[in-house]
Amino acid sequence: MTLGDTTICTEGRRRYGGSMKPFLLITTRDDEAVAAAEHASYCQLTGLLPEELEWRRIERAPLGPVDLDRYSGLILAGSPFTVSEPQSAKSDDELRVEHELGILLDEVIVRDFPFLGICYGIGTIGAHQGARVDRTFGEPPQATRVRLTAEGLVDPLLRELPDEFDAFVGHKEAISEVPPHIAVLAGSAACPVQAFRVGANVYSTQFHPELDTQTFASRVKAYAGHGYYEPDELDSILNQIDAVDVRASHMVLARFVEQYARAEQAPTPVAAAVPVTVAIPTATGTPQLA
Repeated sequence: MTLGDTTICTEGRRRYGGSMKPFLLITTRDDEAVAAAEHASYCQLTGLLPEELEWRRIERAPLGPVDLDRYSGLILAGSPFTVSEPQSAKSDDELRVEHELGILLDEVIVRDFPFLGICYGIGTIGAHQGARVDRTFGEPPQATRVRLTAEGLVDPLLRELPDEFDAFVGHKEAISEVPPHIAVLAGSAACPVQAFRVGANVYSTQFHPELDTQTFASRVKAYAGHGYYEPDELDSILNQIDAVDVRASHMVLARFVEQYARAEQAPTPVAAAVPVTVAIPTATGTPQLA
């Protein structure tokens, strides 16, 4: 795989004869323009067509049942919600979303089902698995240098990435402590847990592999006044992100699709009728074959 490679899904369609199971994207952004741009980014950088990336916006409607057997994998996108916020400060919708995601993760973890959580996802999965999520390692909107750990260098999802690469971040909270069963795959100078894995197939990143320079700049502007940065910092943030190449981080999404795309199970064929030879008695008593 090379930087900017978007041929993965085409190869998957060819491999499965056009019958690849879709992926499910779960988002929680209530800003229509931001939500639409986010969905478009995931389609572009996974190489998936819209019909191959089913989209559920659970900030405005309940998640509902998720039949994992229908999907190749699940992606939980970033969010303005924060896991570490006191329960009393959370809206009814945020509390509902947390509850629904907790139920979903119960099954995902037990089945070790392919799952990729982004930013908000790392706190959601981390809290579900007993990690400490707090504001110790929050980062303002910026590009940061991410480094793979020893486990990350050999991890099936990340091992094709460079040992070090730039990626976009911007988060109020992060993982500050992990239990032993969580494998830390990447970190940075300001945030020691930039990616982790639970089991063999449940992944999460603190950085945003779905953002390029243009979409990140739009996201930063959209969240002005939300506590991520001071108003007078906007110009310096935009200048900084315009000068970096984050294409290596995009490989996380392409690799997730490449690794977990699965074929639809073909219906069980109906057995062809087998001709049966029957002896039919005649009026003379001599049987005829029919």
